[in-house]
Amino acid sequence: MIPLTGLGYDIHRFSASPRPLILGGVRIHDTHGLDGHSDADVLCHALADALLGAMGEPDIGHWFPPSDLACEGICSLRIVEKAVELLRAGKGRVANVDCVLLAEAPRILPHVAAMKETLAPILGVAPQRVGIKATTNEKLGSIGRGEGIAAFATACVLLPE
Repeated sequence: MIPLTGLGYDIHRFSASPRPLILGGVRIHDTHGLDGHSDADVLCHALADALLGAMGEPDIGHWFPPSDLACEGICSLRIVEKAVELLRAGKGRVANVDCVLLAEAPRILPHVAAMKETLAPILGVAPQRVGIKATTNEKLGSIGRGEGIAAFATACVLLPE
């Protein structure tokens, strides 16, 4: 098996209309959600793109186009599942993933364990192989002004040579 690495990024603005905030497949209460065609889970979107990138596959927009009404409101865990399904079809597996959320609010740390417990079984790894961290943008740019949330993710996958 050969280790391959992918990088993913996503950003969504906060929604003007009431909708839940979902990050890493976990509902974060006491705050409003992000705007998007799906549930706008930036962590899952970045993670799926990292997995797809490691395999040399097209990004999530190819597999779940915003023009497809069937994808409207889709749970982003399904997007991660699709990436893992493609990986397994190629006889590969996830070695580990590492994600960073960029947000001024809400506080992410209280939700990290639940995110890891949600994502680990989908990825087929132990929760300690799922890195999730958060940082602020130090009040700089759109994230710093509290206009939205962004996420970066890296994925190391193992594929046959």
